Formats: sequence, C-alpha cells, structure tokens
Amino acid sequence: MKVLLSMAAAAMMFVASVAVAAAPAKPVVLQAKSGAVTFSHDGAGHKALKCETCHADAKGGKIAGLDKDKGHKMCHECHKTQAKGPQKCAECHKK
Repeated sequence: MKVLLSMAAAAMMFVASVAVAAAPAKPVVLQAKSGAVTFSHDGAGHKALKCETCHADAKGGKIAGLDKDKGHKMCHECHKTQAKGPQKCAECHKK
C-alpha cells in the first residue's frame, strides 16, 4: 500500500511540474506606430505550437524584449518560413 501511495504522489508531482499556463481567452492587442496588431492564441495554427516557440517557457506571460524588430523576426519570419498567415504589413497592423 505504501508503494502505491508513493507512486501516486510521484505521479502527481510530475503532472504538476509539467503544467502549462492556459492561453489568454481574449486576443492580445499589441500597440505599434503603424497600427495595432491583434494576436489570437486560438487562431491560425498558433494553438498547435508549444508556448516555448515564442515565450521563455511553458508558463507563457509577456515576451521579454518584444519590440518591432523582435516581433518582425519572430512572427513575420515564421509566417514566411511556414508560408502561412499574414505576411504584408496591413494584414497585421490595423489603424
């Protein structure tokens, strides 16, 4: 019985250690001079990506140092490489 309890406790600790943050329910709006960029974690295949694709870890949260250059490098380059998603300025930036 003790073995089963310790195995159950170990399993619960493992599950807790790999828990990830839930994606925001609402789209995230990033303000930019050329127009706001609205990003949805649920849309356009982003839901299938691991959080660490863009974030520092699976907890999510704000992306450190996110500015125009980093946004273009992360988002635009990925869209170009994958040949998916918006690739022209006005497709992301809305005034």
